[in-house]
Amino acid sequence: MTDVADATATAGTPGEAPGTAGKAAGGRAAQLQHTGLRHGWTTGACATAATTAAYTALLTGEFPDPVTITLPKGQTPAFALAAEQLEEGRAMAGIVKDAGDDPDVTHGALIRATVRILPPGSGVVFRAGPGVGTVTRPGLPLDVGEPAINPVPRQLMRDHVAGVAARHGGSGDVEIEVSVDHGAEIARSTWNPRLGILGGISILGTTGIVVPYSCSAWIDSIRRGVDVARAAGRRHVAGCTGSTSEKVAVAVHGLPEDALLDMGDFAGAVLKYIRRHPVDRLTVAGGFAKLSKLAAGHLDLHSGRSQVDKGFLAELARRGGAGEELAAAVAAANTGLEALRLCEAAGVPLGDLVAATARDEALAVLRGAPVAVDVICIDRAGAIVGRAGPVGPRGD
Repeated sequence: MTDVADATATAGTPGEAPGTAGKAAGGRAAQLQHTGLRHGWTTGACATAATTAAYTALLTGEFPDPVTITLPKGQTPAFALAAEQLEEGRAMAGIVKDAGDDPDVTHGALIRATVRILPPGSGVVFRAGPGVGTVTRPGLPLDVGEPAINPVPRQLMRDHVAGVAARHGGSGDVEIEVSVDHGAEIARSTWNPRLGILGGISILGTTGIVVPYSCSAWIDSIRRGVDVARAAGRRHVAGCTGSTSEKVAVAVHGLPEDALLDMGDFAGAVLKYIRRHPVDRLTVAGGFAKLSKLAAGHLDLHSGRSQVDKGFLAELARRGGAGEELAAAVAAANTGLEALRLCEAAGVPLGDLVAATARDEALAVLRGAPVAVDVICIDRAGAIVGRAGPVGPRGD
């Protein structure tokens, strides 16, 4: 991930989000209209399909292959089995996740479900197998000590277990152990360690479908990061555009890891969630060019969706005392950083002006929420080039 380049990060992203790719052999992914990109399937959908196949084999002696499931919105994808094993009272089925055309860290991962028969009345019990994380911190939608199998995938698996039981005469009382080959290694490229999910990845998904480049997993991880920080009693958090600005925020404010939000390009996601779930103080830290976009009113800082406005920077420079010749040079600058250097050489505090204006935009999005905001702008080397101290919703 990077702070100052306007490029999409492809590593260090959360959950089912941009990352490494591999060859998948799971369900056939659906074609996206107009874009030519394929949908994929979430880890939750794959775990549900594996559970359905394994429980069916326990009750009938045969694994359905492919196995078809019904997703929350009614789609009925079919998944080929990549592994199967049947023993007395126990069955395992495995499915290789196909993320479609999304650059997903879990693409190509083998998702296994091992189903064991339990005594009548036991219900459905979930276990974390190798490669699936365990929740160790409060603030997530699962209790501490629970396997990191999110609520919607749990309900999807329960529904399919009930359906298999109804068709084949079972009680529906089972233990489902979900595991992911190499999941602990994959998890190092996700938010899980910072969120206190240890030992592997999370089993995720609300619709069962991965939409390429939707960024929904990243935004969801931002929200979970706020929840975890609040549950830990953190009253000061930092939303950072990348690892360099994160290090600066830690150096300036001494914040612990669970107070750091990997904001990336999604300034709006951080601000809107904190508006509904406030903390006492928010530090926004990032590259000068990206934060100049926030100052100009953009809440998505990605280069494909917003651009550095040098005319806007020229107007800020005028407010800082720049004459027309310097303002014209700023407007004609090749990059935001070139504009900054021109102003620095002339003694015009463009960095501080961008920081202050970005802070004011952030406060506008917070709409009076009881949150004080400060902003730190950095250059490519991580040097602070602009700061605006904390201001609350009433200007205090």
